[in-house]
Amino acid sequence: MSFNHIAIIGLGLLGGSIGLAVREHLPDCTTTGFDNDPDVRKRAAERQLADTICESATDAVKGADLVILCVPVGAMGDAARTIADTLKPGALVSDVGSSKSTISRTLMDALPGRSVIPAHPVAGTEHSGPDAGFATLFHQRWCIITPPEGADEKQLAALIHFWESLGAMVETMDAQHHDRVLAVTSHIPHLIAYTIVGTASDLENVTRSEVIKYSAGGFRDFTRIAASDPTMWRDVFLHNRDAVLEMLDSFLTDLALMREAIRAGDGETMFDLFSRTREVRRSIVALGQDDARPDFGRKDHG
Repeated sequence: MSFNHIAIIGLGLLGGSIGLAVREHLPDCTTTGFDNDPDVRKRAAERQLADTICESATDAVKGADLVILCVPVGAMGDAARTIADTLKPGALVSDVGSSKSTISRTLMDALPGRSVIPAHPVAGTEHSGPDAGFATLFHQRWCIITPPEGADEKQLAALIHFWESLGAMVETMDAQHHDRVLAVTSHIPHLIAYTIVGTASDLENVTRSEVIKYSAGGFRDFTRIAASDPTMWRDVFLHNRDAVLEMLDSFLTDLALMREAIRAGDGETMFDLFSRTREVRRSIVALGQDDARPDFGRKDHG
């Protein structure tokens, strides 16, 4: 089984990248796209993010074998309900959201009797909108698929093949396990980045111009993460609340231990932690998930 017509609802970074990647890697597939924002639709047509940019979500999904919802997590239910009566029999609905348990329940409720297999391409940048997408976004990045119980095996195999065709490495797992893993690898780091950048900008004895002027590499990387789409990340924290709170409690416990080590002058505890975390970094580079060059390969080394 393969998909001949793919509909993309939401034409920002991920939706646009999917459209461009399909054109590059699956040229025999037809793509249709829609976005609620007319300015985004106009720009998507200029960039040819899909073969046809439609004026409604229902027009985009007519006849589609695969529908991918690339909208903020909080908008998934409304997007699904809008297209529910237009989907052709046997069409598969998937998504790109980063909190799978809530999305799975939302889509199943909005699309009773329809085929739903959620997915999460673990890829992105701090940029958003129709100009942010590029065809190689998914190359050598993981796409985690969380099939619900009783999912059609042929459709699951086709979805795996689809993402592999776009250059992704695919893993399947339970939705709840996904949410716990992503809480610690993605959601908590974003929460920390948003918070530390906010803290720096609020300091009364440090001006914002100094924060910007003297930003060292570590803080600069936090600002890159903290520049991510605020709507998307607000929805992620609201819809993956339980897993985020669980991992946040663990992080705060570890942070308190480090605070006490610093207070006590306990260099051994600090050194042990820093040594273990270096090994994590080396493992990430060894798996090809980041750049081992100095300063992450950036041209500016300030």
